[in-house]
Amino acid sequence: MRVMVTGGGGFLGRAICARLVERGCEVLSYSRGEYPELRAMGVRQLRGDIASFSDVTAAFADVDAAFHVAAKAGAWGSFHDYFDANVRGTWNVIAACRMNRVRTLVHTSTPSVAHRGTRPVTGANEEGAPLAERYKAWYPATKRVAEEHVLAANGNALSTVALRPRLIWGPGDNHLLPRLAERARAGRLKFVGDGLNLVDTTYIDNAAQAHLNAFDALHDKPGAPCAGKAYFISNGEPKPIGDILNGLLRAVGAPTVTRLMPFRVAYYAGALLELGYSILPLKGEPPMTRFLAEQLSTAHYYDIGAARRDFGYQPKVSTLEGLRQLTNWWRKQGGGAPGT
Repeated sequence: MRVMVTGGGGFLGRAICARLVERGCEVLSYSRGEYPELRAMGVRQLRGDIASFSDVTAAFADVDAAFHVAAKAGAWGSFHDYFDANVRGTWNVIAACRMNRVRTLVHTSTPSVAHRGTRPVTGANEEGAPLAERYKAWYPATKRVAEEHVLAANGNALSTVALRPRLIWGPGDNHLLPRLAERARAGRLKFVGDGLNLVDTTYIDNAAQAHLNAFDALHDKPGAPCAGKAYFISNGEPKPIGDILNGLLRAVGAPTVTRLMPFRVAYYAGALLELGYSILPLKGEPPMTRFLAEQLSTAHYYDIGAARRDFGYQPKVSTLEGLRQLTNWWRKQGGGAPGT
């Protein structure tokens, strides 16, 4: 089987590629860059812009199935960049699937499409977590549009499903963990609120496995229970955000966080920073935004029962075991002993 993974060089994309290679699939990755890890796996790498219709449709020639993982994430950036990567890119992937008779499309979405400001989401399932009426960041707004188009594309010729993994972490993370550790070492991390709000997370192996589970349930099975639907994915272990954050920091040898910032202070600071970064020639992204303040201070955890029922998703690596594996991986990278 010939399988395309868009964004195969990213954290989740790389893990999906590895599992497909283990299955004996011929795996292709479509990304902007070239990745030595994928080359070592034997993954064929195609370079291009996900927003380019001609490049994407050409890359999908002779492909049997696709995992659309590529996206622009984050809490800050221009509408144009987010729209091109997340909306236009998804349109191109859907069109490429149809033009090349690809039968199966597994799309990586985000629980942020159901983020509703300061209103907590506690144990909601797909039906009980309505999508937001308004968004304070382009990432969830554009991912919502992308998800809706993927689900609407489901039919007899192309079976689709969307997965919403919550906060993926684990060995090999080159995005979230390095940034957290850097800010902790610089003394620039604080909890927004009291650090006790419960949140879901997803260990990388579980996130990748969920994608393969959904693919197995969907491929060559038009009308499968999961076809045309979206699913929350997590470890199924809601924990206080303070415990999660400090557990990750200890695992990578960074100092833990004890300082608190009231939500209102963080929220209004985020609003001022957003304004400043919008009108001044400041580089990078604001250290706080309104969207980030809300995410960090409110409870967000979900019922993964539908994923268990419809495609047999079962988290195999617990949070505790995942932290142990992350600690061991960090030590092997030369990171030294865990932090305190």
